[in-house]
Amino acid sequence: MLEAQWPLFGLRILTPRLEIRMPGDHDLEGLLAVAAEGIHDPDTMPFLHPWTDAEPAERDRSSLQSWWRARAGWSQDNWHFSGAVFLDGCPVGRQDLMAEHFAELRVVKTGSWLGQRFQGQGIGKEMRAAVLHFAFEGLGAMEAESGAWHDNAASVAVSRALGCRQVEGGLALRRGQPDRLTDFLLTREEWLARRRDDITIEGLDRCLFVFGVRQEAEGSF
Repeated sequence: MLEAQWPLFGLRILTPRLEIRMPGDHDLEGLLAVAAEGIHDPDTMPFLHPWTDAEPAERDRSSLQSWWRARAGWSQDNWHFSGAVFLDGCPVGRQDLMAEHFAELRVVKTGSWLGQRFQGQGIGKEMRAAVLHFAFEGLGAMEAESGAWHDNAASVAVSRALGCRQVEGGLALRRGQPDRLTDFLLTREEWLARRRDDITIEGLDRCLFVFGVRQEAEGSF
């Protein structure tokens, strides 16, 4: 019913196993439960913002605020698609796609988390492949950026498996201490060389304007 006012609620990115969509409030309890079960070994920190270190109640509140902020702060010049990832209808994680001044730059950034019990099954790679397909095929992106801490072997392996090139990283604070990031870049040409034909997008046409995208008359970017 809200899709007429907020067409993003009708957007679906589908792979043979997964569905990615912007969650409604009715989906958030399940996502909180997945996060509460654990996302990573507590002895390490895979995120720039250490939100998983917080006490459970604080973690849940900040997670809800993050989902809501992604909706409330949306603009064509600065948007954050925060997609819930579903496997067999059940939430398993979150896959984000962000951009600033996308209409002019055509550059996106990705971020994600996946419940620990769903890791090691190829889901992380598939959800990243899905959102990259959405960026390049659906929105006409020219470049996609991603990053991970230097010792986040799983994330680095996914980036390399999808054809991303390692570029110069930098230092950032990790639990208050400086550590090094590994950054990756994927261009449109590099993505096309590995493009999958089993990923589909539903409900895109009605959403293009909220991403700052103008579809040309011939239907291509």
